[in-house]
Amino acid sequence: MKQKFDVTGMSCSACSAHVEKAVSRVPGVDQVQVNLLQNSMVVEYEDEATDAAAIIHAVEDAGYGASVKDAHEPAKKAENDLQKRTAEEAKKMKHRLGWSIVFLIVLMYISMGHMLGWPLPSILLGHENMMIFALTQLFLTLPIMYLNRKYYENGFKSLFHGAPNMDTLVAMGSTAAFVYSVSRLYVMGYAMGRGETDMAHMAAMNLYFESAAMILTLVTIGKYMESRSKNRTSDAITKLVDLAPKTALVVRNGRETEIPADQVQVGETVIVKPGQGIPVDGVILEGTGTVDESAITGESIPVEKKVGDRVTGATVNRAGYFQMKADRIGEDTTLSQIIRLVEEAGGSKAPIAKLADKVSGIFVPVVITIAVITIIVWLLSGATFSFALASGIAVLVISCPCALGLATPTAIMVGTGRGAEQGILIKSGESLETAHLVDTVVLDKTGTITEGHPAVAAVRMAPGVTEAELLGLAASLEKASEHPLAEAIVRYAEEAGVEVSQATEFAAEAGQGVSGMVSGRKVLAGNQKMMDAQKVTLDGMDAEAGKLSEEGRTVLYIAANQKLLGMIAVADPVKKTSAEAIREMEQMGLDVVMLTGDHEKTARAIQKQLGISRVIAQVLPQDKEREVRRLQEEGHKVAMVGDGINDAPALARADVGIAIGAGTDVAIESADIVLMKSDLLDAVTAVQLSRAVIRNIKENLFWAFCYNAIGIPLAAGVFYPLLNWQLSPMFGSAAMSFSSVFVVCNALRLKGFQPGFRKKRGGKTTAVSAEKKKGELTMKKTIKIEGMMCSHCTGRVDKALNALDGVTATVSLEDKAAYVTVDGAVTDEELKKAVVDAGYEVTGIE
Repeated sequence: MKQKFDVTGMSCSACSAHVEKAVSRVPGVDQVQVNLLQNSMVVEYEDEATDAAAIIHAVEDAGYGASVKDAHEPAKKAENDLQKRTAEEAKKMKHRLGWSIVFLIVLMYISMGHMLGWPLPSILLGHENMMIFALTQLFLTLPIMYLNRKYYENGFKSLFHGAPNMDTLVAMGSTAAFVYSVSRLYVMGYAMGRGETDMAHMAAMNLYFESAAMILTLVTIGKYMESRSKNRTSDAITKLVDLAPKTALVVRNGRETEIPADQVQVGETVIVKPGQGIPVDGVILEGTGTVDESAITGESIPVEKKVGDRVTGATVNRAGYFQMKADRIGEDTTLSQIIRLVEEAGGSKAPIAKLADKVSGIFVPVVITIAVITIIVWLLSGATFSFALASGIAVLVISCPCALGLATPTAIMVGTGRGAEQGILIKSGESLETAHLVDTVVLDKTGTITEGHPAVAAVRMAPGVTEAELLGLAASLEKASEHPLAEAIVRYAEEAGVEVSQATEFAAEAGQGVSGMVSGRKVLAGNQKMMDAQKVTLDGMDAEAGKLSEEGRTVLYIAANQKLLGMIAVADPVKKTSAEAIREMEQMGLDVVMLTGDHEKTARAIQKQLGISRVIAQVLPQDKEREVRRLQEEGHKVAMVGDGINDAPALARADVGIAIGAGTDVAIESADIVLMKSDLLDAVTAVQLSRAVIRNIKENLFWAFCYNAIGIPLAAGVFYPLLNWQLSPMFGSAAMSFSSVFVVCNALRLKGFQPGFRKKRGGKTTAVSAEKKKGELTMKKTIKIEGMMCSHCTGRVDKALNALDGVTATVSLEDKAAYVTVDGAVTDEELKKAVVDAGYEVTGIE
């Protein structure tokens, strides 16, 4: 059983470590993952040995709260509830912080203003008014302590449960300062009653009320900034959830009916109009559309969809009208699976996090021990109790288990979120960390390096034969065949505008080819074996066929009435980005190996074309796993990139399995990283993202360890005998707050991650860029548009711009802009006119 729980009351990594430890002790629990950022916990357990109630009881015994998260709750509702709770907590914290600052300013003015020569009311001046001076500070401190009582409630509760956390350190530090200051009040009263003015004055000068108040206020400031920063780490999930349309147009009882999107049933017919979002996954039954799939795949160019094609929920129909059959709804949609994967990856722990977790688990008790030892040592060395106590309090409040605890999860969450925005789904923190160690990449050929389906690569005619004649006869014959090569020839002929006739007497000869009657002529389409069997003379074309075969192409001879008309070479074309991707991998220091079940000749042709250093051909699917294992035994860290179906064993065996062109459950289950579009460059991005995230985590951990390694000795007064340095509790609490904020902000830098090859191109976000493409100049421009109010508006603008020759446009309602790629022949005036004619105003073109 795998179940998710909401956990309340956690404030730092020591809390999450204690919850994890408490639940892992429950009999029957196999694995526990606590996510401090999302206040959640995923538990895997034997349902015969324990249940959710026992797990919740263990969390409550540890001093925290827990409840089962409803797995069937719609993602949108769950996210809205989380946002409401977060907004409410932020509002309360802001209110608490505001009043704390007001009282603290007055307190600091009264307690320290006289040191700076600032004027004070006469009632607070003079030896006779010392008690009023002290009591005023007391009564200004009490409201701050009450406003921030949460630190005392959580801190002492955790301490009594044997699991001290960051709140414990804050509570103990501020309480010690407050109690000591109250004790000084009694000394003052006693001294003044006996007329010992000097003693009373000394007691008044050793009050720490402002330290107690400052500790609480500064920590709250840090918590507030930290919470605001942490909320940004889950932006990717929020954006994904917001992609889902709220309503859907379905056909019920023969009528169009608009219903909430989460009420669509499997098998229902859904209508999608221009500019509308697609509410669920399904298959087109009628009509066509131009679908923007950038939200799911990261691919910016809209895709043409026709009857029989699959469409994905949360994508947008930019142009066209179609009806679709819903086949995946609710939690089964691709979007929901992506959200779940991103959430799980954000909540999972990388191996590097174990070090921080171990340290965090014992950190707070060690700090308390150091604080007590600090006080005792200073007292034994002859220092005043005031000095010793100040040093002990400074040790308590400067120590920051939060920085250690946040170092890894924030970087993982931001990194996986950034990957999701680019169509790269990283399933766990472990796979993210392992990817940066990869030194060898094994690539499947078909569907990974190549397109995965054959296409006509060359057409050669015999003397006196036209291309139209050759293609017409070949396509007419092959139309009756179901072979993939036949489909490629028919498709090529149709695209060339060649008329295709009906073939009769169709027959297939195993291992040779096909034959039939077309327009009264007996047509043959096959290999050399068929031509020899039918006594067709090749007239020297076999030499040309040999050259094409050397290039990895499959050659079909076409003959009619025993006369050779020519030949058609068919190949699985290499993807446009494969060569660049392999070049990038080699520049990153990765060894590239291609595994394929194809013939040696075809494999060598691809190797020569792409410059791959190592190729292993004629490998069966079950043998791919063995080859990956052999590389691992040689000491390599291996990433396997495949289509996720016949490569599943190898994907599972590899240190990192990367499924390319995902869309199948097999791909998602067997791979560690799922690429939502069939682009090998995304595998490069995944490895570079992994390296960036691990580098960020190491920076965070270095800062957290370095901060505590320097801060604790400084607070304890180690440098005081030599350099006369003593850290006041106020500065300690400020430094502690800053360290957490620094770690989170450093992780947020990953939001700007760009892969190396994109940086070379100048990045995707450049508003205007020019590039030479096939000999002509293309421009990328941003058109600022006013007047768009809904998805129908963006649909109209999209349609108007894409109707222009040489223009590819994507319209954003949120940005109030259209992002267009135009050739040099299209002017700004033409772009502006198209938008204005659609009924909207252009405010600028960049």
